[in-house]
Amino acid sequence: MAHPGTARSAAFFDLDKTILARSSTLAFSRPFYAGGLINRRTVLRSAYAQFVYLLGGADHDQMERMREYISAMCTGWDVATVQGIVADTLDHIVRPMIHAEAVELIDRHHAAGRDVVIVSSSGAEVVEPIGAILGADKVIATRMVVADGKYTGEIAEYAYGPGKVTAMAALAAVEGYDLASSYGYSDSITDEPMLAAVGHPHAVNPDKALRRIAIERGWPVLEFTEPGERVGRVRRPAVAAGLVAAVAAGALLLAYRRRFRTA
Repeated sequence: MAHPGTARSAAFFDLDKTILARSSTLAFSRPFYAGGLINRRTVLRSAYAQFVYLLGGADHDQMERMREYISAMCTGWDVATVQGIVADTLDHIVRPMIHAEAVELIDRHHAAGRDVVIVSSSGAEVVEPIGAILGADKVIATRMVVADGKYTGEIAEYAYGPGKVTAMAALAAVEGYDLASSYGYSDSITDEPMLAAVGHPHAVNPDKALRRIAIERGWPVLEFTEPGERVGRVRRPAVAAGLVAAVAAGALLLAYRRRFRTA
């Protein structure tokens, strides 16, 4: 617990299309296919979802249908199987997706004495090992329920939209972060609450809605264009037994967005 008078700033980063050039969840479709967890049709649908995601042309309902389909495929997957597949492919899949500009920005925040916190709606089991690669100090992510070694599809903690702000405030209270002097980075209009919660918000490769708000509010707009370049400087984590990289969790989480948004 932080003590009075020890408030400090932190840097809060969204993950997909902010630090990474693609969706961390959908990027693992081919390794899952190779491991026998999904079929070829699912791989093709994931590839299509990546395409529309990168173009920024998919509407909410379209992405929801895609995520619900993927989530249905993931429900009941064995955690140990997913763990083994992702542990074997994590570095190969993730490292080429990392924006070099994000790495440099993380380095600058660390040099300034700030903790770096990744805030993602994807499952903690995939976000945490990516955070280890990046040298992040803390991770905020969605926590999924596991029963008998399998994913149930239920959510224990959901880090999406306003839920990110709630988690950020809770972490700030524990770690002594002053949100008013902290920094935030995201690409999506869904993270407007997260950006508005800090004193120094930044729009990174923003979608149209977030770009419009950033311009209206005078938020800096950053363009990251170099995935896979100079990422040798990123830390390479040891692959330990505790590395439960469940991309399935990220897919399962996102299917519940509508339910939590309207709750």
